[in-house]
Order: sequence, then C-alpha cells, then structure tokens
Amino acid sequence: MPLTRAEATARAATVEVRSYEVHLDVTASGDTFESRTVVRFGARVGASTFLEFEPSSVGSITLNGASVDPSAADGRRLALAGLAEDNELVVAATMRYSNDGEGLHKYTDPGDGNVYLYQHLFINNGGRVLPCFDQPDLKASWQVSVTAPADWKVATNGALVSQAGGEWRFAPTKPISTYLATVFAGPFHALTDEHDGIPLALYARASLAEQLDQQAGELFTITKQCLDRFHEMFDIRYPFGHYQQAFAPEFNFGAMEYPGLVIFRDEMLYRGAVTDSQRESRANVIAHEMAHMWFGDLVTMAWWDDLWLNESFAEYLGTRVAAEATSFKGTWTTFAMQRKAWGLRADQHPSTHPVAPSEVGDTDQALLNFDGISYAKGAATLKQLVAFVGDEAFLAGLNDHFAAHSYANATLADLLRALTKASGRDLAAWAEVWLRQPQVNTLRLTRSPASVQQSAPASFPTLRPHKIGIGLFDRAPDGTMVRRTSLLVDVDAAETTPVDADLSADLVLLNDGDLTYAKIRLDETSAAAVPTVLPLISDSLARAVLWASTLDAVVDGERAVAELVTLVLTALPVESEVVIIEDVLRATRSLVDRYSTPETRPAALELVAQAADRLIAVSEPGGSRRLAAARGFIGATTDVARLRGWLAGEGVPDGLAVDADLRWLILYRLVVLGAAGTAEIDEEYARDRSATGEQWAARSRAAVPTADAKAAAWQRIVTEVKLSNRLVEMTASGFWHLEQIELTAPYVARYFAEMPDMMRIRSGMSAEKTAGYAYPELAVSAETRRLAAELLGREDLDPILRRVVQDADDDMRRALDARF
Repeated sequence: MPLTRAEATARAATVEVRSYEVHLDVTASGDTFESRTVVRFGARVGASTFLEFEPSSVGSITLNGASVDPSAADGRRLALAGLAEDNELVVAATMRYSNDGEGLHKYTDPGDGNVYLYQHLFINNGGRVLPCFDQPDLKASWQVSVTAPADWKVATNGALVSQAGGEWRFAPTKPISTYLATVFAGPFHALTDEHDGIPLALYARASLAEQLDQQAGELFTITKQCLDRFHEMFDIRYPFGHYQQAFAPEFNFGAMEYPGLVIFRDEMLYRGAVTDSQRESRANVIAHEMAHMWFGDLVTMAWWDDLWLNESFAEYLGTRVAAEATSFKGTWTTFAMQRKAWGLRADQHPSTHPVAPSEVGDTDQALLNFDGISYAKGAATLKQLVAFVGDEAFLAGLNDHFAAHSYANATLADLLRALTKASGRDLAAWAEVWLRQPQVNTLRLTRSPASVQQSAPASFPTLRPHKIGIGLFDRAPDGTMVRRTSLLVDVDAAETTPVDADLSADLVLLNDGDLTYAKIRLDETSAAAVPTVLPLISDSLARAVLWASTLDAVVDGERAVAELVTLVLTALPVESEVVIIEDVLRATRSLVDRYSTPETRPAALELVAQAADRLIAVSEPGGSRRLAAARGFIGATTDVARLRGWLAGEGVPDGLAVDADLRWLILYRLVVLGAAGTAEIDEEYARDRSATGEQWAARSRAAVPTADAKAAAWQRIVTEVKLSNRLVEMTASGFWHLEQIELTAPYVARYFAEMPDMMRIRSGMSAEKTAGYAYPELAVSAETRRLAAELLGREDLDPILRRVVQDADDDMRRALDARF
C-alpha cells in the first residue's frame, strides 16, 4: 500500500518521532526472523495515527504499557488511537525475509553455502522489518542490536558498542530517516583503516575475500581522497562517525547511501579483467554515495517531490569530486557520453516530469522518479547553475543550507533561499524554467548570420536561458584539430540569440565544455566534417559531445543508422577514450537492432564487428581499449569458429585474458547464435560456481533457442515467486534476440497478457526492472504497438508497468519512424 503525500503531511503534523530501539534475531533457519521494536514518539493528546507494519505474525503489541489487540495490524499498517503527549510503543513480531532486494534480503552464496543478510528499507519497505513511521521527514535516532550465528559479523549505521558470541549491540545514531537505516550481516570478510580521525571499513562475502584484499588499496585511497575534497568544499565535516562500505549480493541499486554504512552491489568487486572506465565508474559511485552524506542524510528532503535534492546533487558532486580528487580525471567525459544520454532519453518519454516536480502524490509515484531526470538531467542542470552563478557563490549557498538544516529536512524553497543569498541573484525565474518544467531544448548553430537557434517540443514549449561554450576548431599544420578559441555565450530564452563573433572554422562545436543540458545539432558544414575531424581532436570531452550529438540525431531519426555505422567503422578504431568506445559500440548495436530493417541489419552488424575487430588489432595488448573492443566484437560477430577458438584458448589476441567473465560473454553469444546450449551452460557453471556464474547461467539458459528453453524461461519470469530479484532480471534480459525473433514471436502477445500478473507477485524496483527487461523491444512492428495501446487502455494497470510500457512503446514509435 503506497503512502500518500496527504497521509504523510497529516501524520507529520500529529507525531514527532524520537527514537527506534530495534532488536533482530536472525538465528533461526527458514524464511522468517524475529523483530522486537521500541518506538518512542510525541503526539497530539488523544490523536490517532498509524505505522507501516507487515508482519508474518504478531507476538505482542503494547502502547504506553497497555496491550493493543493484534487486529490493529492489518498486514500493511498498525493503527493506534488515544495517543499521549509522550508515547512508547513496543512490538514483538515474526517477519519474513525477502528475495527481491527490499526489506531484509536473504541470500545464500552458491559457491560456499554461506548466508548473508542486508536491510534495504527504500521508500516504503520499512514495515517489512519493523513497525515504523516510514516517511523521510520523521527522522529519529536508531539503536540496533542483533542476535546472529556465532560465526557471523554484523554492521549497522551506528558504532559497535559490544559483541559477545552472537550478540551485537550498536550505539544510537544521529537522527536519520527510516529509509536510511540498514544492517549487513553474515560471515563476511572485513578490512579496516582510518583517515583523518574517521574509522574506515570494507566488507564483502567470504567468497570475495581475495578480490577485496586485492582491491582494498584502491578503494581506501579513493575514499580518503573524496573525504578530503568534501572537507575542503563543505564547512561541516563528515557527520556520521565511521565510514563503512559493504559489497552486498543482489542489491537493487548500484549503491545506497546509508549513513555510516554505504552498501554497493558486489559486482563492483571485480573478479577478472576490467576496463579503466569500469574502475572510473566505481570511483564515481564512491564519490556519489559520499556526497549523499550531506545531500540526503545530513539534510534530507521533506517529501519525495524533492528527490532531486538527493540524487541530482550526488550525481553532480560525485562526478565533480571524482575528477577533482582521484586519478580518474575523465568523469565529465563519461557524464557527457553516458549519463546525460540517459537523462535526455527519459526526458523525452511520455513519462517525463520536472527535475523538481511540484507534486508527487504517493510513494509508488516516487519510485518511478528514480530515473535519468532526477539523476542525470538534474546534475546537468546543476552544472549549468554553477556556470550561471559562479562556483564560489554555489558552494557558499550549499554551506549555508547545511548550517540551517543539519539533521533535519529541507525543500527546494529552502535551497533557493540559500543560493539566492549567496549569489545575490534572484533564482526564482531560473528555477521555474529549469527545475519546474519538463522536457529538453534543442540548440542549433547558424554560421551566417552567427546565431543560436533554440526550439522546444510543442507539448512542452518552455525555452530556457543557457550559458554555453562555442568552440572553434581548425586543422593545424601537423594534421590535428586545434581549438582556436572557445567563446562563452549567454543564450537567451528565445528562439534566436545572435552571436557577436566570426564563426569561420573547420568545425564549430556548440556546447563546447558541455556546460548546458540540451540536444545539440551542428551546422551543416561542421556535421559534414565530423567523419574526418573527429579522430583528430585531442580533447576527449569535445569528442564525447560530438559522438553524443551524432547518436542522439540517429535516435531522433534525423540521421540514418547506416551513416552512424560508417562513422563507427572509420572513427572508432582510433578512439583513445575507453568509455567512448564502450558507449558507442553499445549504443550503435542497440540502434542497429531496432532501427535497421531485417534486410539491412546483417550487413550493419558485420560492420560494427569489423570496427571492433580493427580496434582490437591496433590497441595495446592487455589494455582497456583491447578489452572493450573484444567485448564489442563478441556481442556483434557471427563468427562462431573464432568465438569457439577463444574459448579453447586459440587465436586469442595478445594480452586478452579469457577469464571467467569473458568466457561467459563468449558462451552467451554462442548460445544466442545456436552454437551452444544447455550442456555447455551447465559445464561452464560447474567451472564457475559463484554468484556471478549463477546469474550468467540464468541469462544464458533464457537465450537457448529452443521452444522448451523459452517456455521454461518465460515461466520463471512471470510466475516463479522463489526466484530472487537478480536471477529473474537476468532471465528476462536473456530472453529476446533478433536471431530468435520467429521463435519468440508468440511471446510478444503473452507479454501484454501476462505481465500484469507478474506485477502482482513482485514489487518495487525488481518488478520495474523485470518488466523492462522482458519487454519485446526487438519485435518492432505496428502490431506490438497495438498490443501496447490495448494494455495501456486498462484502468487497473499497475502504475509501474504502465510507465514501462508507455516509454518502451515510445521508443518503438521512433524505431518504426526511422525504418519507414
């Protein structure tokens, strides 16, 4: 049952939560655990209220010493009446473990049989572990104790006070919101350190102990560098005592910012060869989660309509601090190439919403806003804000904001007041067009007369002021492209803004420096020059802006996918930035699959494979470019003999490690092509009896091109309740392939008929991911769109599924338009 904003507002006016005292007993086998909770809170005398509470069974409930009938708990909420000025609620209950990454998630390691638990109360799942007032503006101190098997370790937000046998007791925390309370437990491997008076720790499953030991040096170094940089920027030091980081299995997010105990998806502990961009991404995530210690944890949004105060700021500051403090200096290139594209796509879907919406009606709607708009668009908007007011004023405003709202809650209005005071600029009009209005502007350059043309879609016609760079590039005598100058231009919130400059150059790059959030279109002369000049530009951020603009033009049908493939074949083999290589290959492969006709796709895919193969040939042995190119080649090639040779260790490019992860990628492609099957999958899983191996096996089994394999996979996706979140998601992600389009054709209609039932057995983020992965996006046809429209016409459709189908159908509309 979602919590509505109206209910949250009324409850916040009724109660003041002071503390939670929680004891969890996780020693019993099976699918339940014991939870005893003491909640202390103030209230209006005589008032009524409720707590979120989803027990398996209730042992006892007392309020202020008086017994409460267990029927007050209806399975979703616990109703209380006759409140006093000061209240103490004590509840003992049996709760149920989850396998969907929410509540108290229980996981058994397939390699060694060890059991691990982590608590994820995200948005509205607090009641799955304890009775609580589950909304962000009812902060309280948490004091946790855990009874666990004697050989386990336990970590929480609070500092450890005592541990004897299987009894773990932790100190009370500073006031935090319910969704930020966590526990990590199991026989995990732990490493500790200290920096600037802050205790540090790293935790991982025992089966990942070797990987943690090997990578701890880099993880601790990045953590220390980011702490130092945040302490330089912010007047308030890290505010939550120790800084622990745990790597957990089957985590729904990449990571989560629990104060004092950040949890990451444990795929971020690499077990084989990875590219430099993957290591950069991990550093960025570390910085992102650390930014949340101030934005989200110290100062928390009052309600989910200000989610951007958490995620947009963490996205912006994570990218910025990783670039400024760590060895990974190219994070803004990655942002321009990868993250902003995510925001642009989300912002043009039917489900678009403002960065800071004025109304989020309930927690279900809040979940849907964890998207590219709240993260990437918001971060790009903040980068534009810094260009607008200046960095000194921006940071001064943030520090005033922290000082005013520490350990409390705040709103957009609170932040704007602080930034307006610090900058001396009235930001109300700026915020209205940038934060309160959805969709994206398109900027186009005209050389003669020199001007910037701005447009917006008719459905959302808002034009915005933009501060942008315009780079003028010319060919130097040595053949390279040199930036002669970069103009900083204020574009008015109007259709045409004159530019007082001579724009004669071989290439004119609009949005040089990637300062603003907009769709960028080059002038005709510059667009024609891209294939020859792109490889000659030394600035990776400039190349990223050019690549991103090109890919976006193809998505919009303004350029043909064949033109993109030709550019990839000519320019990508000399690309030096790994994230550009990875993203261009991934995006091009997706566009070839969806935008090419069945007649033209094989040739286009072969050219993508050739581009990757050329890059393999010219890249350094053992380097990131060779690994990225090899992965791209594996995903595009139909050369079965070569793939089998690599699996057997024959003809492998020098320095390319065919480790467990690459073996799975090769085998998966062979399965898709019908050159391997269940026997080979079982054999590979026997070699790699790990969590990653288990997930790859699930994905590969779904890709087996037989009727029986597809039927079994579909059954797992739509009906298998016991399958964990990650395994059902991997199964769904392996189901659809163009090479098998006739075999899977019957499942197109089945998706629209059966997915509503799937949404009844799964919830939250796992349900959203499963519905998205299982969508028949490769069945590009008017009939698929007709079935989508029919489903969307149902008034009882789950809102999560509605959004998935709306947005996927809009993507298919674009694909059909591009084909015909």
